[in-house]
Amino acid sequence: MTANTIQTRTVRDARADICRGLALWMIVVNHTPGNWLGGLTLKNFALSDATEAFVMLAGYAGAFAYAGQADRQGWAPAAAALVRRVSKLYMAHIFLLVVFTAQVGFSAAALDRAIYLDELALDPFAEQPYRTLLEALLLRFQPAFLDILPLYIVLLALLIPALLLRGRPWLLIALSVSLWLGARASGLNLPRWQEGGWFFNPLGWQLLFFTGFMIGQAARGAPSLGLPPRRPILTVLACTILGAGLAVMVALEHVPTLGEALPPAIPDFLATVDKTALHPFRLLSTLSITYLVGHYVSREGRVTRSLLARPFAEMGRHSLPVFCFGILLSFVARLMLEAADAWPMQMAVNLFCLLALISVAIIAGWSRVTVRTPSSALPTGPDAR
Repeated sequence: MTANTIQTRTVRDARADICRGLALWMIVVNHTPGNWLGGLTLKNFALSDATEAFVMLAGYAGAFAYAGQADRQGWAPAAAALVRRVSKLYMAHIFLLVVFTAQVGFSAAALDRAIYLDELALDPFAEQPYRTLLEALLLRFQPAFLDILPLYIVLLALLIPALLLRGRPWLLIALSVSLWLGARASGLNLPRWQEGGWFFNPLGWQLLFFTGFMIGQAARGAPSLGLPPRRPILTVLACTILGAGLAVMVALEHVPTLGEALPPAIPDFLATVDKTALHPFRLLSTLSITYLVGHYVSREGRVTRSLLARPFAEMGRHSLPVFCFGILLSFVARLMLEAADAWPMQMAVNLFCLLALISVAIIAGWSRVTVRTPSSALPTGPDAR
């Protein structure tokens, strides 16, 4: 397949934007204690949640953004673009850490709620502020809710050498699977100050990222390992995997009497379905959702063009500012629900959060268009000012 053929199929996939926007919305809801809507997010009905979707879609987007650039311009420019993106993510993470710490610390002092610092793992700032700041800069100190961007940083860094293997998909996925199996078998992880390894082990989660990358490569027409073809047996298998997870999660989380009737081996097994190194069942659940969405939701269909989907698509297109603002917003939502948690406040808080996230996405989109004004539209020559 020629480079021109590949380039003609790099149109942005609205399904990915919508799903990423939904994942960002769910992250805010799940990070807000006492939010009744949290009982309706993905984590309550499947053996995976919004984080898996976010990482999978990050890999998918990486194929379009960076592998596409590598095909057009070569590996070095694409690698340079990845370095710039990693630097931007690092600066965003440090800025978010500072603002989040100030937000929680001020609220804890003003409301006399030292428990905030303990719950969000910010105590070290009060005990060893300088050492904690150093560890934060090294990504070895990660408070609660601030461990996703460090994971994303490492995954994009791994993509830099992986771009060299984009034309050898079987080798790339074999190396990825081997690293995942090795991390799970040995417990190998990146170090975390005072607390062992990272909560999201990049050596395990890279498999989900590179799976998304492979699917994105196939979607844009590059040599890759895409989704398996649409077959009734595969559809039934995907639905069975998700259905089993749904039945167990509903029984345990929503119908206590059914949960008590389950064989003890089932809850015991679910306790071993870890998130840190990406348990195989979490991987299978995410792949099943991806298969069904990829084959049964049209790329340019009614769902992706609906009025309801547009705000989430806009959020997905500007995921970094929406994510960062969402982390800060979730703590504000917590304070609001602690003041009053009846259904009027629940509705007001969730509506406020959603509208705020949409507003951030719209502003980010406007800002991007303004900054990227084509140079050809600007005056040139000796009379230019």
